[in-house]
Amino acid sequence: MKIKVVNPNTTLSMTATIGECARRVAAPGTQIVAVSPAMGPPSIEGWYDEALAVPGLLAEIADGERHGFDGYVIACFGDPGLYAAREVARGPVIGIAEAAMHLASMIAPSFTVVTTLGRTCGMAWHLAERYGVLRFCKNVRATDLPVLDLAVPGSRARRMIVDECRAALSVDGADAIVLGCAGMTDLCDEIADEIGAPVVDGVTAAVKLAESLITLRLATAKRGEYARPIPKQYSGLVAPFSPLAAPVVRGDIANASKAPQITGRP
Repeated sequence: MKIKVVNPNTTLSMTATIGECARRVAAPGTQIVAVSPAMGPPSIEGWYDEALAVPGLLAEIADGERHGFDGYVIACFGDPGLYAAREVARGPVIGIAEAAMHLASMIAPSFTVVTTLGRTCGMAWHLAERYGVLRFCKNVRATDLPVLDLAVPGSRARRMIVDECRAALSVDGADAIVLGCAGMTDLCDEIADEIGAPVVDGVTAAVKLAESLITLRLATAKRGEYARPIPKQYSGLVAPFSPLAAPVVRGDIANASKAPQITGRP
């Protein structure tokens, strides 16, 4: 079984941590390959970042299809490009917010999401509604930590996350915590031990869900909304992403990472 874990940002140190945590929970015989796209933002901290992370993410999914991967994990709590990735992939594609929220709803009557910047709280609420778990979600709490601060040695990140988790239990009345950033994955067990409540990390949750679906031979539906994209020719910078009538060949979507960079302001 081969599962590709795509961190949609381009920060390789975060990708390495995500990969280590994913391998720790993977079953014997499951091969985990953790990657970042060749293009995109260094962190995803808003709708604009998320939108511009999607092309690189889709390039990695298309490359995974060429190399025979059985399933995919999108390792960003916004689940960017999730539905588009399902159009490209044959096997299951799991977003970490989707996985974490659903699993939390199975083990507790309520949960609070603890995330990074306050500006992303609305994104988490939107996902809870989209995934049908809004009634389980007590609150979305922000630490106001930039995503990349999570990897800075000696930062106050861990203590700030723990403090918000404690507040979620005492103030919100939550019974479980959902960690709202892939960069928190390596803190999950430590936080759970400290606060004495279940803490769900989306990266590891998504890996186990992907393994389960693959084992059950449940692939992405190819009728209706998740059918292959309709063949057509795109223009401009996205021309290399044009859906093809035949299977994608090496050098098409993957070479989109070599498109000219935009140096001016939007």
